[in-house]
Amino acid sequence: MAGPLKTIALLGATGSIGGSTLDVVARHPDRFRIGALSAHGRVDELLALCARFRPDAAVVADPAGFTALRDGLHALGLPTRALAGPQALDEVATDPANDTVVAAIVGAAGVASTLAAARAGKRLLLANKESVVLAGELLMQAARAGGATLLPVDSEHNAIFQCLPADGGRGGVRRLLLTASGGPFRGRTRAELAGITPDQACAHPNWVMGRKISVDSATLMNKGLEVIEAQHLFSLPADRIEVVVHPQSIVHSLVDYVDGSVLAQLGNPDMRTALAYGLAWPERIDSGVAPLDLAALKHFDFEPPTSRPSPAWPWPTARSPLVAVRRRC
Repeated sequence: MAGPLKTIALLGATGSIGGSTLDVVARHPDRFRIGALSAHGRVDELLALCARFRPDAAVVADPAGFTALRDGLHALGLPTRALAGPQALDEVATDPANDTVVAAIVGAAGVASTLAAARAGKRLLLANKESVVLAGELLMQAARAGGATLLPVDSEHNAIFQCLPADGGRGGVRRLLLTASGGPFRGRTRAELAGITPDQACAHPNWVMGRKISVDSATLMNKGLEVIEAQHLFSLPADRIEVVVHPQSIVHSLVDYVDGSVLAQLGNPDMRTALAYGLAWPERIDSGVAPLDLAALKHFDFEPPTSRPSPAWPWPTARSPLVAVRRRC
């Protein structure tokens, strides 16, 4: 039986996380409604989403888009309020009418509104990893002070969350194991990377993601950020957090316990699983993701990440091919 209708402020509605969130929301109109949508500057896409989900407010973070947003909402005959600028993001993140905030704005631009939502005591679905990397201690303090519920929706951290003790304790936990796919360039030598392009770096073999996170995955920068995130989110030191390469991206992460048990969360590589879990927690709802067919998978592979320089893969420098790709993106 569905509980009270949850009203969601989706910050970063036109990105990949935003699209997955809206797909889950659309499957459960008896559980969720959209109270606010935001985009950085994609006004036409934001207007199309407003026409479909009819939020109370729409925010364009770039103030230059305000007039187009306001006039577009009027032309559609929608009562949705048009807002613009960073302060407007904070406004919808703290609006008492919105009990849930999905923080999906990419980069440092999402930090302020994420902190605002935490201070306001929201159920906060955290997809903006920079909020934890740049301001982890501040975020955790704000969540505690405001009484917020932090629910990570990165696939790895969501998996850890699902595998930890339900009472929130860390007793018996030996270590956390974050899985890494290895990205699109796994196994290639430095010479083979010399001519790569941003589009190739964004062609992840398993996941459909935005360009920044795709390039971060290709360079493995993303995994370093996730270790920092895990320290803050789960209150464990770095020496109890390890990374293991799992190219199939079916085991999303694991928790190793002192009794020899290892709990893993498995599923097809689709962000809707983590988002549905966060939106409905502690319940589980249909996410639209196909059931996992273990027999069809046949095997899982695991290997340690490269941790030492070698002739085939020396430490990155300013001239390294992958560093150049990150700059071009």
